[in-house]
Amino acid sequence: MRIDELFGGTGDRDQSNDFKPNFDVVDDICVYMRNDPIFYRKNYYPMVDAMEACFNEGEKVDTKDLLFPVVDAAIRKYVEQYQLAKTTEEIFTPEDRMAIAKKIYSEEMSEIRKGTYKK
Repeated sequence: MRIDELFGGTGDRDQSNDFKPNFDVVDDICVYMRNDPIFYRKNYYPMVDAMEACFNEGEKVDTKDLLFPVVDAAIRKYVEQYQLAKTTEEIFTPEDRMAIAKKIYSEEMSEIRKGTYKK
């Protein structure tokens, strides 16, 4: 008898997710970016401020230059701080990275359009 059979496995299951978190990492990292005071102050808020400036000037927000560097920094810091894995790729897929950027963009642009960040 194999060990996976002891736990109800069939032996042919996909084991790539065995050690991944059992929570939504996309939602969790979005909360992390907003709630970690150092990350928020150094990375997140300057990104939102730049997004608002683009919006106010009628320019398109360049997600490649504004969002993805912040998302990548958050992923690195998150994995390191919580010691989730040796590499970020063990936790976050390219699809997760895109989903994080889309979620942040959608939520922050909604707030920018409402005027939440007006000075």
